[in-house]
Amino acid sequence: MAQTLAELVERVLGAGLPVGLRAWDGSTAGPSEGPVAVVRNRRALRRLLWDPNELGLARAYVSGDLDVEGDLAEGLRRFWALARKQRPRVSAADRVELVKAAVRLGVIGPRPKAPPEEARLRGRLHTRLRDRAAIAHHYDLSNEFYEKVLDPHMAYSSGYWTSDDPGYTLTDAQRDKLDLVCRKLELKPGMHLLDVGCGWGSMILHAAEHYGVHATGITLSAQQRDFIENRIKERDLTDKVTVRLQDYRELSDGPYDAVSSIEMGEHVGAGNYPIYTSALHRAVKPGGRVLIQQMSRGKVAPGGGAFIEGYVAPDMTMSPVGSTVNLIERAGFEVRGVEAMREHYVRTVDVWAETIEKRWAELVRLVGEGQARVWRLYMAGGSLAFAENRMGVNQILATRPAVI
Repeated sequence: MAQTLAELVERVLGAGLPVGLRAWDGSTAGPSEGPVAVVRNRRALRRLLWDPNELGLARAYVSGDLDVEGDLAEGLRRFWALARKQRPRVSAADRVELVKAAVRLGVIGPRPKAPPEEARLRGRLHTRLRDRAAIAHHYDLSNEFYEKVLDPHMAYSSGYWTSDDPGYTLTDAQRDKLDLVCRKLELKPGMHLLDVGCGWGSMILHAAEHYGVHATGITLSAQQRDFIENRIKERDLTDKVTVRLQDYRELSDGPYDAVSSIEMGEHVGAGNYPIYTSALHRAVKPGGRVLIQQMSRGKVAPGGGAFIEGYVAPDMTMSPVGSTVNLIERAGFEVRGVEAMREHYVRTVDVWAETIEKRWAELVRLVGEGQARVWRLYMAGGSLAFAENRMGVNQILATRPAVI
């Protein structure tokens, strides 16, 4: 069985199988060293027959019909390396052979249902209601889940690694990232800071505690809002920190002395990005500073690909950093600096991935095996995307010019 599958895959790839393969009958094929793809049942092949692409593979893996023994990231790396050398092509003759093989293997049948972890959003793209649903799909998973995966700051964004010392941890890197943002914004006691897309409050809490500012955060996630309100009370910061359940398009107060927005701009969509930057421009006073930390990607798969768009961040859009800088300038800002942090994200994601493996049983109990498998695949793919420069992340510092 495995040899038949291997021959079919190799015909499509135009090269030898880059990983080992084991079929549901126990037969094996391919390399004996390294990761092994395990086809657990015929349904896995049926998923790939209906969707012979990234979406079909993602559905097979998330559902557990397809598994990987060994290093998942290494398995992905080998496939992507092969795809860069030789793009798979399926000829008419290949399709005929694939159908014949599918009949022999008994995998012909109706399309299997998508795993329940797949996003199912309705309505027009980037309406306020749909944006809330997109954010809830990912960020309202469970505060307890994120507490087990993230560092104590609850920073769900790239850290800033300033040391290779073995005792230097992700917690230190996230603290150093928050300090970097605060320094770039030139925060001082008594200033008013707005954080757009504040997550679980790492920025507003840190800025209030360590820089003496009055900080306001806005988020679309009710669970994030509730988490921050609890931390505000625990840290006795009720007179310093405020959090609101609010869309950036609803901002009407200010102007603030400074504005931050850390890895939120990816969620507003290409069509709404000018609305987003205009909202930031209105929110900051003349002469004030704005810091945007945002992921970037080339023209290929700006949403991250079928897996990311279907299971992790539906409706997300990433752009080349140059395009983002142009839009920020077009809103009336003067861009003062751009710092690339791509390598920092590799280290950050790798720590999250290690934590997921260490706490696998706990996370499965919290959110189910399917959702845990989403995160395992998400971390493995994300680390490689940053390591191979298919995705980047940048801090863009800008000012609203003072009125002369």
